[in-house]
Amino acid sequence: MAVLSTIGSGMDSHDKRLAALRRLLTEAHRRLELKLGFHLWDGSRVPLDWPPDRLAIAIRDPGVVAAMIRRPTLDRLVNLHVADRLAIVNGSIFDLVENRPQGKPGRLLRGIPKSAVLEVARRFLFAPGEAPAAIAHREGDTRAHAGDPATNKANIAYHYDVSNAFYSLFLDEDMVYTCAYFTQDHGDLARAQRDKLDMICRKLRLKPGDRFLDIGCGWGALVCHAAQHYGVEAHGVTLAEEQIKLAREKVEQRGLTGRVTLHLKDFSQLEGEFDKIASIGMFEHVGIANHPAYFAAVNRLLRPRGLYLHHTIARRAKKTDRAFNRKPPEYKAIVRYIFPGGELDHLGMSIVNLERAGFEVHDVEGWREHYQRTTRLWWERLNARRAEAEAEIGAERTRAWLLYLAGVSLGFERGGLMINQTLVSKRRKGASGLPLSRADLYRV
Repeated sequence: MAVLSTIGSGMDSHDKRLAALRRLLTEAHRRLELKLGFHLWDGSRVPLDWPPDRLAIAIRDPGVVAAMIRRPTLDRLVNLHVADRLAIVNGSIFDLVENRPQGKPGRLLRGIPKSAVLEVARRFLFAPGEAPAAIAHREGDTRAHAGDPATNKANIAYHYDVSNAFYSLFLDEDMVYTCAYFTQDHGDLARAQRDKLDMICRKLRLKPGDRFLDIGCGWGALVCHAAQHYGVEAHGVTLAEEQIKLAREKVEQRGLTGRVTLHLKDFSQLEGEFDKIASIGMFEHVGIANHPAYFAAVNRLLRPRGLYLHHTIARRAKKTDRAFNRKPPEYKAIVRYIFPGGELDHLGMSIVNLERAGFEVHDVEGWREHYQRTTRLWWERLNARRAEAEAEIGAERTRAWLLYLAGVSLGFERGGLMINQTLVSKRRKGASGLPLSRADLYRV
């Protein structure tokens, strides 16, 4: 009898939890005029008549609600989604954003009865269902920003040594993993990446005989393009072992051996002098505390009046440095799970540091909308080959990457993230050597 009583009590508690949650979600749906529904773990839907083929959020188990009540953080939300315990049904994060309620969240939530909120909190606070984090991350923000070659290599390996086969699922044929450049309104990723590579070479005024260095050369697309089409002696440096293997194969296949040299080392350990240097999407890994050392190393490697193209993602500047240093939760989540050691400055900070390091700033161009389009195309391509990605890196990590690419695309769309190309020269008195006009760069 005691056993039956316990079972009955547990079933009763489970039913009351469901009833409380249904009431809260029903009130939220009605008062906020939501354009999405909810699928609950018992197979029911809220509202009850919500069509099964329309956009919805699926709550797979009661532990999801318990976890968010105990620790309502973006970090917890990300892990619940990556573990597929909190899922988007019949749509994507882009659809969620498009169909979100209009207005400030605080003002919207004030319309929901407190009694319904408190009842759910009371019913679920001690409910079972906690689970370990779904995805691993590199522990210790302080260590991740240390800036020494060993730490830098570990950070890069975490992100880039996932699998060349995985990256090939959503990148273009040349495996370019940086912002594309759309000269017209089109969705051809390969064309936009070729145009980007060519724009970099033209901004740097590359010419036959130049010694050119690409810091963070990835899979070798830029160094190969520069050697093939501009006749330079190209050098690429990276810390990613998987990338350099494929890059070396590419150099050999294209008959560029002797014209392209690839180095697996921290760029600060390089010796020699270069006429032109590019850093395309690598600077984000450096860490703000290490910026002076970074720019000093670039200056050391660049010949007098040599050109350096600084291409990097940035955040918007705030009213004060203190406000800027308070990083939003979504930023912290990306660094924690995708880009360990990553840290974004703002455009003004980059320009100040460049001038302090002995560079003259010539041109700055914002590519925010180009990167919004690039990351959206990457998301679409990866989502279309989701089954292959899951076979390569696992379902949980695939969900994490899709969430990351969508989140970044939305960040660029809304203007929370920026990306800039800044062309500078190693400062010397007298003429810079650049043309007086940049009109030739933008002739299609």
